[in-house]
Amino acid sequence: MNTKILIGVFLACTGSLAVSAQEGMKPEMSEFYEPVPPVVTPGKDLPGGGFTAPSDAIILFDGKDLSAWENTQGGPAEWKVKDGVLTVDKSKGDIQTKEKFDSFQLHIEWRIPKTIQGTGQSRGNSGVYLQGMYELQVLDSYNNSTYVNGQAGSMYKQTAPLANAMRKPGEWNVYDIIYTAPVFKEDGTYRTHPRVTVIQNGVVLQNNTMILGTTEYIGFPRVVKHGAGPILLQSHGDPSEPISFRNIWIRRM
Repeated sequence: MNTKILIGVFLACTGSLAVSAQEGMKPEMSEFYEPVPPVVTPGKDLPGGGFTAPSDAIILFDGKDLSAWENTQGGPAEWKVKDGVLTVDKSKGDIQTKEKFDSFQLHIEWRIPKTIQGTGQSRGNSGVYLQGMYELQVLDSYNNSTYVNGQAGSMYKQTAPLANAMRKPGEWNVYDIIYTAPVFKEDGTYRTHPRVTVIQNGVVLQNNTMILGTTEYIGFPRVVKHGAGPILLQSHGDPSEPISFRNIWIRRM
């Protein structure tokens, strides 16, 4: 039985006819066998947290080079790659993926320097921009107070995380992000808002959170109509030591 038929059977079983509709049914009447989900081979665990990409992922950074990235003007991405790790170069500005994405599952691992200095927003500040528009905050929130909708795991200046799941500086943090792209009306307003679920180090920080619009440093969210967009990593201007990334991959949904 295909999905459409199953839905029809389910709807027929609702309301006052629910009990009587169940009579005479057999188990196989609510079972369907197509389409068969594709087989995906999971990745393997990594030392210090995280895991390698599954078999159907697009590799954005595997420790070798920045061939999947560019600067925001379309030129080469010039952050530092050494020993399998990508480190922000604050003199070179933000970088973004060459490919653009709609809804996706994104995996990214990041590390605050062990010798980090500074407080508040001036302590390991960066960000992961979804579709180049909506910032998921990256910050050292280990024993470091700031406004809660600006700490690690927040949708910046919008939604505070449900928990603080930071590891100590020098240890790797893992973000697993499930993002649903928005749908726009003809007039440029949202038909459906973007939504995001964020898990950091196995802890849910955002649970199907509705994103209200652009994540502004000054002011409130704006609704800007857009299509597919890149993953952007922020080169923040704070004076603290630059942070590092590794093992970045994405799956279209």
